[in-house]
Amino acid sequence: MESSPLISAGLPIALFIIMIGIGMTLTVRDFRQVAVYPKGMIVGTVAQILLMPLVAFALASALSVPPAIAVGLVIIAACPGGTTSNLFVLLARGNIALSIVLTVSASLITILTLPLIANVALQFYMGTEENIVLPVWKTIGMLIGIVLFPVTIGMAVRARKPEVARKAESIVSVFGGVVLALLIFALVYGVRDQIWELLKQAGPATILLNAAGIFIGLLAGRVTGLTQRESLAVAVELGVKNGTIALMVTLTLLESSSMSIPAAVYGVLMFPIGFLLAMYGRRMIPSASPGIK
Repeated sequence: MESSPLISAGLPIALFIIMIGIGMTLTVRDFRQVAVYPKGMIVGTVAQILLMPLVAFALASALSVPPAIAVGLVIIAACPGGTTSNLFVLLARGNIALSIVLTVSASLITILTLPLIANVALQFYMGTEENIVLPVWKTIGMLIGIVLFPVTIGMAVRARKPEVARKAESIVSVFGGVVLALLIFALVYGVRDQIWELLKQAGPATILLNAAGIFIGLLAGRVTGLTQRESLAVAVELGVKNGTIALMVTLTLLESSSMSIPAAVYGVLMFPIGFLLAMYGRRMIPSASPGIK
């Protein structure tokens, strides 16, 4: 599934602007709290790196999906949360600082874990093994350019001009919602000729994987005593995946269009489901002033 110009060129620019706005809702104190009380980071990372791939193995076996689809399902499950997960957490009124930390930490850890998990899936379902290597510097560069740098700009604006930051929060939420709506339309339009066949092949498994990630995030947060905002951040990080990495592994490294199907389907379905989670968060969590997480 190839990206349209709207996605490949427009989305990074839109995300850069949105991340500046998200940075305007944050202070250094927010990140310090995540570091001093790292329970949310630990719970989210363990669930992301270990539990989600195990769920994918279980779903692939329970639903008896074809081997190539099973491998693709495990690969998308082993991917970290995408940068758009931070936007969903903002819309859901979750803990944005925790979401950003989880995005960055899981993305870096995945450089080591995703190749291992992918090879286990290949061996288990297809009896083969590939030497998969993820681009380390490209991943780090993406995290710095689209996440850390614009967030730092936004935090600097908040520190110098808090009134501007306060007014910008609602604008960022509206802009973010519009961007996500356009992204959903672009994704669906891009696969309009294949969408029913894709859903037939991998729809049930990917929907269940997405729902399981959100459920695990909310349940783990409740069991471990995380706040509602922390639990929502973990749930979104588990549900909104970096499908680009999964497509790169399946299409470029493994050269298998069949294995890419779960990532393609997941990349479309996770956005409307993420919207529902954002609506749930806005209903359960009262509006707070910027910086209160």
